[in-house]
Amino acid sequence: MKRIRFRKGEQRKFLDLIIERLDAPSMRGILQFGFDVPYSTLKNYYNESRLLPLSLFDDFCEVARIEKRELSFEFVGENWGKVKGGKIGKRK
Repeated sequence: MKRIRFRKGEQRKFLDLIIERLDAPSMRGILQFGFDVPYSTLKNYYNESRLLPLSLFDDFCEVARIEKRELSFEFVGENWGKVKGGKIGKRK
């Protein structure tokens, strides 16, 4: 699953823009538009401790009518950020 990486602070601004465009009262208000995302996960996206999945990013842009080309982001692969298993734990 591809993910979207914004510059620091930009993911939060993106989610604030979604809230504004949808006239939602808060982050929890976004869920009333039919997104199948737990609220705790949504908070992690807002705190920028997790990257947005491409599918959710596309859904947000479609529902809030946001042009993707106006945003500054990059795609990262599904293995971005994973621990390289075996290299650290390998003992002589």
